[in-house]
Amino acid sequence: MSKPVRKSKPAKAVLLGVGLDSDGHKRITTGDNFALVGGSKDTHEQMTEKALKINEKLKQKGKQLEEVSREEFDDIAHSVGLHKHNPQAN
Repeated sequence: MSKPVRKSKPAKAVLLGVGLDSDGHKRITTGDNFALVGGSKDTHEQMTEKALKINEKLKQKGKQLEEVSREEFDDIAHSVGLHKHNPQAN
């Protein structure tokens, strides 16, 4: 007896932002493809702004987050002010 064939769902990509500083408030913001937690008021606002800008850039390209390559995502992230962390540079 063979197993029934299941159609797999397409992969879904999600941005996760974690603010490590705190001013005592608990902040959570979610969107279609992002979840942001923690951070001071300023940090959380900056994370939200960058996530929304990334979504705007994706929309301009007519793509979903899961449809862009790592290199294309890096370019988009850089264009909104995000930079890769290089621990060896410290």
